[in-house]
Amino acid sequence: MKHIVIATLLPVAAVGLAACSPVPPPAEPIRSVRIVTVESTVGGFHEYAADVRARTESRLGFRVGGKLLSRAADLGDAVRAGQVLAQLDPSDLRLGQEAAQAALGAAKANYEFNRAEFERYKELRAQGFISGLELERRETGLAAARAQYEQARAQAGVQGNQTRYATLTADASGVITGVDAEPGAVVAAGAPVVRLAHDGPRDVVFNVPEDRVAQMRALAGKTGALQVQLWNDGATPIAATVREVAAAADPATRTFVVKADVGRAAVRLGQTATVRVEAPRVAGQIKLPLAAVFELKGAPTVWRLDRERMTVTAQAVRVAGAEGNEVVIAAGLSPGETVVVAGVHVLSPGQKVRLYAERGAAAGHTAARASIASR
Repeated sequence: MKHIVIATLLPVAAVGLAACSPVPPPAEPIRSVRIVTVESTVGGFHEYAADVRARTESRLGFRVGGKLLSRAADLGDAVRAGQVLAQLDPSDLRLGQEAAQAALGAAKANYEFNRAEFERYKELRAQGFISGLELERRETGLAAARAQYEQARAQAGVQGNQTRYATLTADASGVITGVDAEPGAVVAAGAPVVRLAHDGPRDVVFNVPEDRVAQMRALAGKTGALQVQLWNDGATPIAATVREVAAAADPATRTFVVKADVGRAAVRLGQTATVRVEAPRVAGQIKLPLAAVFELKGAPTVWRLDRERMTVTAQAVRVAGAEGNEVVIAAGLSPGETVVVAGVHVLSPGQKVRLYAERGAAAGHTAARASIASR
């Protein structure tokens, strides 16, 4: 009976002991990562977003103020030199012109009267009927009348010009790139009404940070120093020459505007493009994708892969800057080392990993193995 009781209690005790023992932690998953082998580079390219603009773009406005009656040019219209673009109400200007013409007529009549009178007094002086002082007085009146006549003629010319200024014409052939006033508005003298991009050479305009301004100024005037690739065109890049570098930074972006000449290349106004500039050559420079670098304990860090153990270790690095989608590493890595470039935020020191394989590549390997097995 005693043996029967012991045999019965042993399984129950075993179950109780098993329930009280700690559960082992789950095994850490093996992460898939992308890697890259560190290589030393000696150069590269800087890339900037740019757009195509006209070499000369004018803001056209009236030389006189008034009410805008009509505008004959719309956004995107191609215009020729001398074409009428807009018209002001000329009523007040015409009245001013008529008043000036009337004043000119009065001044002319007064001048002719004084001239005829001076001729008569000159004859009287020759006959001795008047004194020399009286003749001088008539000569002075004639000079004043002549001056008044010249003033009235000039004023009439000014008023005539102002009447013609009520019509806005294109100074050169080009394309309307902006409209700043609509019919019915009262515009002041000089206020822009339309913007005109002149036909002719085109520029590619982009912005560079302060640390690259010196490089751009060094390239100024060098033919083909830049390469321009239009975004919607897969054709051969266009060679460009730095034409102008801004003397001061933009107050909002703190960058410097650079204008590069592409001549009369087949480009359209407003097209977007990428400008590529060869970077200065630096021996032993190491570049990694931006995704490879993360912050650990306040310092930039990368994961270095041990290919034999397939584990990762954290390696602190010193960053010298960024170029496009790459980061320049100044210290912490050597050529030939393997660095994780994707999946860095889910790793921990000493964690085991495996190399990520594309689905297409994996399917190809499976098919190859199946073909070999069938043989």
